[in-house]
Amino acid sequence: MTATPNAPETPATPATPAGPSRRAVLALLGAGAVAVPLAWTSANAAAEPGPLAAGPFRVYLGAYTGGSADRGVGVATADDATGTLTLDAVTPTVDPSFLALFGASGAAPVLYAVNEGGANRVSAFALDQAGGVSASLGESPSGGEAPCHLAVHPAGGHLFIANYNSGTVAVVALGADGAPTGLVQEIQHTGSGPNPGRQEGPHAHMVLLDPSGDRLFVCDLGTDSVFVYAFDAAQGRLTQEHEVKLSPGSGPRHMALHPDGTAAYVLGELDSTLTPCAYDAGSGALTPGTPVPTLPDGTSTEGKLAAEVLVSSDGRFVYCSNRGDDSVAIFAVADGDPTSVQLVGHHPCGGSWPRHISLDPEERWLYVANQYSGNVTVLARDADSGELTDTGQTLAYPQVVCVLPAPAPAG
Repeated sequence: MTATPNAPETPATPATPAGPSRRAVLALLGAGAVAVPLAWTSANAAAEPGPLAAGPFRVYLGAYTGGSADRGVGVATADDATGTLTLDAVTPTVDPSFLALFGASGAAPVLYAVNEGGANRVSAFALDQAGGVSASLGESPSGGEAPCHLAVHPAGGHLFIANYNSGTVAVVALGADGAPTGLVQEIQHTGSGPNPGRQEGPHAHMVLLDPSGDRLFVCDLGTDSVFVYAFDAAQGRLTQEHEVKLSPGSGPRHMALHPDGTAAYVLGELDSTLTPCAYDAGSGALTPGTPVPTLPDGTSTEGKLAAEVLVSSDGRFVYCSNRGDDSVAIFAVADGDPTSVQLVGHHPCGGSWPRHISLDPEERWLYVANQYSGNVTVLARDADSGELTDTGQTLAYPQVVCVLPAPAPAG
């Protein structure tokens, strides 16, 4: 079946029925999001807009806009004591389904957004001292159809994009101010998987840089693969090192690296599994281990789709969101062996169809972007046990699919 551009969905859409059409699935899934680490630099010395001022941290919201001209990227303020979000402003842009932040050297921090729903581009926005959007820095073609994920190189200079429908990975050059200046490279994946409705061809779903910026991982849902690329920053070009195969039909959607650099966790969207992998930073080789279910014991995968994975900064816990089950799975990482995880439990997401999850800068709160119910919920996190509890705090935001906290610089 020919891939079609992703279409936004309505908040009232129920949980995915068995055997959804491709267009319906794309409308549901579009992009997941894992926050790219910020590089707020001391070189941000411009008076206006200048570096972010100290104070309550900001949280940026991405969503499907459904063609509305007054919807787009939300800018919220978080209460430091409770994690409660207050929406301050909305910057109109088409279907910003995944966001990334970067503090460009010598300039103000920049917010990037994929524009997924037929726009096939990425947009950049300058931020003011309070973390609000101050100006557009322009846009660039995404290098494919239905861009669903992006990441910024740790040193700046380049942006990486996963294009779901076309199964392509693109590199976009960035100017000194962080503005996109044009495509440098496009790579076409090939292959397919056993699920005819979702894996008839390649579907690049996530781009993830290692901390050095010398290597890029690309999860491809359509080919059951994680592609590993070496990156030459001087040339702005990727060279494939490995194609790592995951379980047939698993549909690798997103992955996260363990902080010690020896392991990675690949989330299978289609079979709701988490696959711990050993990682050799020298060669870039990933060695998949045994997949573990992200759903509660005895729960059918029918109508369930895993969405996001993240690791706590101490490397002790892994969290995954489960759409359809409407839960967050909590795994403990074994001491001395990051490739071994054990289920701690599940916690309700506080809404319907949880897409992106993220932790605040101090990792006291876990934020959940619930697409169907159109709300961001705040769950309190116990750093010792990894467990989550309800706070009762929620922020309404239609079709929200990404929640990206930004750290506030020290005063």
